[in-house]
Amino acid sequence: MIIFIEIIVLCLFFTLGVCVMAKDPIKTLYNYPPKIQERVKSLDMYKGKIPTTKNMILTKLLASFIILIVVSLILKYINNCDTFLESFVTGFFIWTNVNLYDCIVMDIIWFCHDKRFVFKGTEDMKDEYHNYWFHIKGSLIGEVIGTLVCLIASLIVAFLL
Repeated sequence: MIIFIEIIVLCLFFTLGVCVMAKDPIKTLYNYPPKIQERVKSLDMYKGKIPTTKNMILTKLLASFIILIVVSLILKYINNCDTFLESFVTGFFIWTNVNLYDCIVMDIIWFCHDKRFVFKGTEDMKDEYHNYWFHIKGSLIGEVIGTLVCLIASLIVAFLL
């Protein structure tokens, strides 16, 4: 039962994070389909406002490290996982459910249809904003990343905690 509560809580936190990002979507430009990124980068109104690729990579690395530590602690102390296999299966189940929520609810249902995520000067790019395949591919990449995170977190749980 606790695992389902964790999934709901994580989905709520994820939703809150997206609500915050919706106030300034330029910070998440690299989460948009490539054609939208190109158009936004070519528009004068966004010059100097677009985060650099270096900043994006550093932010994602820091976030990944924090997520890794949090996932390890949750698996060990909330889910009471003691073995590598137990923590991997539990962690991957949670990750996959949150990833599916992100892909279906957050991206395909919300992001693709909410005008708050449409950049001025790109309103004519409806097909790109409704590019569901872009988000599905991102979700599949998320599963690969999740596998790595869960493997490392499971090693931490099994050997260090």
